Amino acid sequence: MDKTLPDLAAAVAGIEDGMTVMIGGFGGSGAPIELIHALIDRFRATGAPKNLTVINNNAGNGHVGLAALIEQGMVRKLICSFPRSADPVVFTELYLAGKIELELVPQGTLAERIRAGGAGIPAFYTPTSFGTDLAKGKPVAEFDGRCYVQERWLKADIALVKADVGDTLGNLTYRMAARNFNPLMCMAAARAYVQVTRIVAPGGIDPEAVVTPGIFVAGVVAVPNPAQEEDLNRAGAVYPEKAA
Repeated sequence: MDKTLPDLAAAVAGIEDGMTVMIGGFGGSGAPIELIHALIDRFRATGAPKNLTVINNNAGNGHVGLAALIEQGMVRKLICSFPRSADPVVFTELYLAGKIELELVPQGTLAERIRAGGAGIPAFYTPTSFGTDLAKGKPVAEFDGRCYVQERWLKADIALVKADVGDTLGNLTYRMAARNFNPLMCMAAARAYVQVTRIVAPGGIDPEAVVTPGIFVAGVVAVPNPAQEEDLNRAGAVYPEKAA
Protein backbone atom coordinates (compact mmCIF):
# COMPACT_ATOMS: atom_id res chain seq x y z
CA MET A 1 0.00 0.00 0.00
CA ASP A 2 3.04 2.30 -0.12
CA LYS A 3 2.01 5.12 -2.48
CA THR A 4 5.31 6.98 -2.38
CA LEU A 5 6.63 7.86 -5.84
CA PRO A 6 10.35 8.19 -6.63
CA ASP A 7 10.11 11.53 -8.41
CA LEU A 8 7.84 14.06 -10.10
CA ALA A 9 8.26 12.42 -13.49
CA ALA A 10 6.65 9.24 -12.17
CA ALA A 11 3.67 11.25 -10.90
CA VAL A 12 2.85 12.66 -14.36
CA ALA A 13 3.85 9.63 -16.44
CA GLY A 14 0.27 8.39 -16.85
CA ILE A 15 -1.22 11.61 -18.24
CA GLU A 16 -2.15 11.04 -21.88
CA ASP A 17 -3.36 13.11 -24.83
CA GLY A 18 -6.94 14.35 -24.49
CA MET A 19 -7.31 13.67 -20.77
CA THR A 20 -9.17 15.90 -18.34
CA VAL A 21 -6.83 17.13 -15.61
CA MET A 22 -7.85 18.94 -12.43
CA ILE A 23 -5.15 21.21 -11.01
CA GLY A 24 -5.54 22.40 -7.44
CA GLY A 25 -4.93 25.85 -6.10
CA PHE A 26 -6.55 29.24 -5.60
CA GLY A 27 -4.19 31.52 -7.44
CA GLY A 28 -0.79 30.48 -6.11
CA SER A 29 -2.14 29.11 -2.83
CA GLY A 30 -2.04 25.32 -3.01
CA ALA A 31 -0.92 25.27 -6.65
CA PRO A 32 1.26 22.22 -7.45
CA ILE A 33 3.91 24.17 -9.38
CA GLU A 34 6.48 21.37 -9.44
CA LEU A 35 4.00 18.79 -10.74
CA ILE A 36 2.89 21.16 -13.49
CA HIS A 37 6.48 21.86 -14.49
CA ALA A 38 7.23 18.12 -14.53
CA LEU A 39 4.33 17.68 -16.94
CA ILE A 40 5.79 20.40 -19.17
CA ASP A 41 9.17 18.63 -19.06
CA ARG A 42 7.52 15.42 -20.23
CA PHE A 43 5.78 17.22 -23.09
CA ARG A 44 9.00 18.83 -24.25
CA ALA A 45 10.79 15.49 -24.17
CA THR A 46 8.09 13.34 -25.81
CA GLY A 47 5.50 15.63 -27.41
CA ALA A 48 2.81 14.32 -25.07
CA PRO A 49 0.43 14.95 -23.50
CA LYS A 50 -1.51 17.57 -25.42
CA ASN A 51 -5.13 18.52 -26.12
CA LEU A 52 -5.80 18.51 -22.39
CA THR A 53 -8.93 19.82 -20.72
CA VAL A 54 -7.80 21.55 -17.53
CA ILE A 55 -10.04 22.40 -14.58
CA ASN A 56 -8.67 25.08 -12.27
CA ASN A 57 -9.92 28.10 -10.37
CA ASN A 58 -8.23 30.57 -12.71
CA ALA A 59 -6.20 30.81 -15.93
CA GLY A 60 -2.72 31.09 -14.51
CA ASN A 61 -0.42 34.08 -14.03
CA GLY A 62 2.83 35.13 -15.62
CA HIS A 63 4.82 32.39 -17.34
CA VAL A 64 5.02 29.68 -14.68
CA GLY A 65 2.72 26.92 -13.42
CA LEU A 66 -0.61 26.71 -15.20
CA ALA A 67 0.21 29.70 -17.41
CA ALA A 68 3.35 27.91 -18.60
CA LEU A 69 1.34 24.76 -19.32
CA ILE A 70 -1.04 26.81 -21.46
CA GLU A 71 1.85 28.65 -23.14
CA GLN A 72 3.32 25.35 -24.31
CA GLY A 73 0.12 24.66 -26.27
CA MET A 74 -0.79 21.62 -24.20
CA VAL A 75 -4.27 22.79 -23.18
CA ARG A 76 -7.22 22.59 -25.57
CA LYS A 77 -9.89 23.75 -23.12
CA LEU A 78 -9.91 25.48 -19.75
CA ILE A 79 -12.78 25.21 -17.27
CA CYS A 80 -12.40 27.89 -14.62
CA SER A 81 -14.15 30.63 -12.67
CA PHE A 82 -11.70 33.53 -12.91
CA PRO A 83 -9.75 33.84 -16.18
CA ARG A 84 -8.98 37.55 -15.61
CA SER A 85 -6.60 37.19 -12.67
CA ALA A 86 -3.49 39.25 -11.82
CA ASP A 87 -1.43 38.58 -14.96
CA PRO A 88 -3.27 36.19 -17.29
CA VAL A 89 -1.46 37.41 -20.40
CA VAL A 90 -0.77 33.93 -21.81
CA PHE A 91 -4.36 32.73 -21.61
CA THR A 92 -5.77 36.05 -22.80
CA GLU A 93 -3.63 36.13 -25.94
CA LEU A 94 -4.43 32.53 -26.88
CA TYR A 95 -8.14 32.93 -26.17
CA LEU A 96 -8.43 36.08 -28.28
CA ALA A 97 -6.59 34.23 -31.07
CA GLY A 98 -9.10 31.36 -30.88
CA LYS A 99 -6.46 28.85 -29.83
CA ILE A 100 -7.99 27.75 -26.53
CA GLU A 101 -11.56 27.11 -25.42
CA LEU A 102 -13.05 28.50 -22.21
CA GLU A 103 -15.93 27.23 -20.09
CA LEU A 104 -16.66 29.90 -17.50
CA VAL A 105 -18.19 28.65 -14.25
CA PRO A 106 -19.12 30.74 -11.18
CA GLN A 107 -16.71 29.94 -8.38
CA GLY A 108 -19.17 28.37 -5.94
CA THR A 109 -20.73 26.38 -8.77
CA LEU A 110 -17.28 25.18 -9.84
CA ALA A 111 -16.52 23.93 -6.34
CA GLU A 112 -19.90 22.21 -6.08
CA ARG A 113 -19.60 20.60 -9.52
CA ILE A 114 -16.27 19.12 -8.47
CA ARG A 115 -17.67 18.03 -5.10
CA ALA A 116 -20.64 16.44 -6.87
CA GLY A 117 -18.27 14.52 -9.13
CA GLY A 118 -16.49 13.10 -6.10
CA ALA A 119 -19.76 12.31 -4.30
CA GLY A 120 -21.37 10.55 -7.28
CA ILE A 121 -24.08 13.19 -7.78
CA PRO A 122 -24.55 13.66 -11.54
CA ALA A 123 -26.43 16.98 -11.37
CA PHE A 124 -27.79 19.61 -8.99
CA TYR A 125 -29.69 22.90 -9.15
CA THR A 126 -28.42 26.37 -8.24
CA PRO A 127 -29.90 29.86 -8.65
CA THR A 128 -26.49 31.18 -9.68
CA SER A 129 -26.30 32.23 -13.35
CA PHE A 130 -30.06 32.08 -13.94
CA GLY A 131 -31.01 34.63 -16.58
CA THR A 132 -27.44 35.06 -17.83
CA ASP A 133 -25.53 33.76 -20.84
CA LEU A 134 -23.95 31.10 -18.62
CA ALA A 135 -27.34 29.42 -18.24
CA LYS A 136 -28.09 29.17 -21.95
CA GLY A 137 -28.93 25.63 -23.02
CA LYS A 138 -29.12 24.31 -19.46
CA PRO A 139 -32.31 22.89 -17.90
CA VAL A 140 -34.12 25.26 -15.56
CA ALA A 141 -36.63 24.32 -12.85
CA GLU A 142 -38.67 26.29 -10.34
CA PHE A 143 -38.55 25.46 -6.63
CA ASP A 144 -40.62 27.41 -4.09
CA GLY A 145 -41.15 30.21 -6.56
CA ARG A 146 -37.50 30.66 -7.52
CA CYS A 147 -35.78 29.52 -10.74
CA TYR A 148 -32.73 27.30 -10.58
CA VAL A 149 -30.25 26.17 -13.22
CA GLN A 150 -29.20 22.55 -13.52
CA GLU A 151 -25.44 22.02 -13.38
CA ARG A 152 -23.62 18.76 -14.12
CA TRP A 153 -20.89 17.18 -12.08
CA LEU A 154 -17.23 17.59 -13.02
CA LYS A 155 -14.91 14.61 -12.99
CA ALA A 156 -11.38 14.12 -14.26
CA ASP A 157 -8.95 11.43 -15.31
CA ILE A 158 -6.17 12.91 -13.21
CA ALA A 159 -5.84 15.45 -10.41
CA LEU A 160 -2.56 17.23 -9.67
CA VAL A 161 -2.61 18.43 -6.09
CA LYS A 162 -0.40 20.14 -3.52
CA ALA A 163 -0.66 19.18 0.15
CA ASP A 164 1.47 19.81 3.22
CA VAL A 165 2.07 16.46 4.93
CA GLY A 166 1.28 13.05 3.50
CA ASP A 167 1.93 9.58 4.78
CA THR A 168 2.99 6.60 2.70
CA LEU A 169 -0.64 5.46 2.51
CA GLY A 170 -1.69 8.74 0.86
CA ASN A 171 -3.45 10.39 3.79
CA LEU A 172 -3.06 14.17 3.52
CA THR A 173 -3.12 17.41 5.47
CA TYR A 174 -3.02 20.91 3.99
CA ARG A 175 -1.52 24.22 5.05
CA MET A 176 -4.16 26.86 5.80
CA ALA A 177 -5.73 28.34 2.63
CA ALA A 178 -3.82 25.89 0.43
CA ARG A 179 -6.58 23.43 1.21
CA ASN A 180 -9.04 25.18 -1.22
CA PHE A 181 -9.98 22.97 -4.21
CA ASN A 182 -7.37 20.28 -3.55
CA PRO A 183 -9.40 17.85 -1.38
CA LEU A 184 -12.41 18.05 -3.73
CA MET A 185 -10.24 17.31 -6.74
CA CYS A 186 -8.72 14.26 -5.08
CA MET A 187 -12.24 12.88 -4.73
CA ALA A 188 -13.43 13.81 -8.23
CA ALA A 189 -10.52 12.37 -10.22
CA ALA A 190 -9.96 8.76 -11.16
CA ARG A 191 -6.37 9.17 -9.95
CA ALA A 192 -4.85 11.92 -7.83
CA TYR A 193 -1.12 12.58 -7.67
CA VAL A 194 0.04 14.79 -4.84
CA GLN A 195 3.20 16.72 -4.06
CA VAL A 196 3.77 17.08 -0.33
CA THR A 197 6.34 18.98 1.66
CA ARG A 198 6.94 16.00 3.91
CA ILE A 199 6.17 12.27 3.84
CA VAL A 200 5.75 10.44 7.14
CA ALA A 201 5.16 6.84 8.11
CA PRO A 202 1.63 5.51 8.71
CA GLY A 203 0.46 6.88 12.04
CA GLY A 204 2.59 9.99 11.63
CA ILE A 205 -0.57 12.04 11.03
CA ASP A 206 -3.19 12.24 13.77
CA PRO A 207 -6.25 10.50 12.25
CA GLU A 208 -8.38 13.42 13.44
CA ALA A 209 -6.23 15.78 11.35
CA VAL A 210 -6.50 13.87 8.06
CA VAL A 211 -8.34 15.95 5.47
CA THR A 212 -8.00 13.68 2.43
CA PRO A 213 -8.04 9.94 3.17
CA GLY A 214 -5.53 7.87 1.26
CA ILE A 215 -8.27 6.01 -0.62
CA PHE A 216 -8.56 9.08 -2.87
CA VAL A 217 -4.83 9.28 -3.60
CA ALA A 218 -2.89 7.27 -6.19
CA GLY A 219 0.58 8.57 -5.37
CA VAL A 220 2.56 11.06 -3.29
CA VAL A 221 5.92 12.61 -4.07
CA ALA A 222 8.07 14.68 -1.73
CA VAL A 223 8.85 18.29 -2.70
CA PRO A 224 10.49 19.65 0.46
CA ASN A 225 10.78 23.29 -0.68
CA PRO A 226 7.90 23.97 -3.07
CA ALA A 227 7.94 27.11 -5.16
CA GLN A 228 5.27 29.76 -4.71
CA GLU A 229 3.72 31.15 -7.90
CA GLU A 230 3.69 34.73 -6.64
CA ASP A 231 7.38 34.60 -5.69
CA LEU A 232 8.29 33.25 -9.11
CA ASN A 233 6.31 35.95 -10.87
CA ARG A 234 7.82 38.73 -8.77
CA ALA A 235 11.24 37.43 -9.84
CA GLY A 236 10.17 37.46 -13.50
CA ALA A 237 10.55 33.67 -13.83
CA VAL A 238 9.68 31.87 -17.04
CA TYR A 239 9.25 28.09 -17.31
CA PRO A 240 10.95 26.48 -19.02
CA GLU A 241 13.81 28.94 -18.93
CA LYS A 242 14.59 30.42 -22.32
CA ALA A 243 18.04 29.96 -23.72
CA ALA A 244 20.25 33.04 -23.49
